[in-house]
Amino acid sequence: MIDFEFRPESFFDGAGPEVLMAKLSYPESTWGEEICLYATAMDGEIHYEAVDFYGNDILLTPTKSDTSLSLQELILMIERMEVNPGQGLGRIEVTLGGIPKVKSFIYNELEAFFEGKRKHYGF
Repeated sequence: MIDFEFRPESFFDGAGPEVLMAKLSYPESTWGEEICLYATAMDGEIHYEAVDFYGNDILLTPTKSDTSLSLQELILMIERMEVNPGQGLGRIEVTLGGIPKVKSFIYNELEAFFEGKRKHYGF
């Protein structure tokens, strides 16, 4: 059973102020799109950013927090990603409509959650 309340004590291991939280791949997209979710420590807060190949301005909710996200909060962040209408490059709106394959070294159960969701919807 997936522990949706899992919350890492910290994203940061002392190697730097930025960490890759999760890597999302969308194999059904035309080019096999990938989006990386980063957390950056800045001014006592954790700021979140999504980066793709095209440099799209992907909107995340939340954009920042005081503590690390729970697994449930990260899942909701991934599922709510969006771009401003008409401003996306590389058909990002269609990509975000898909269900990603997800890898994370911080959230061990994240991959299983999205794999189960993909199977449920026939991917």
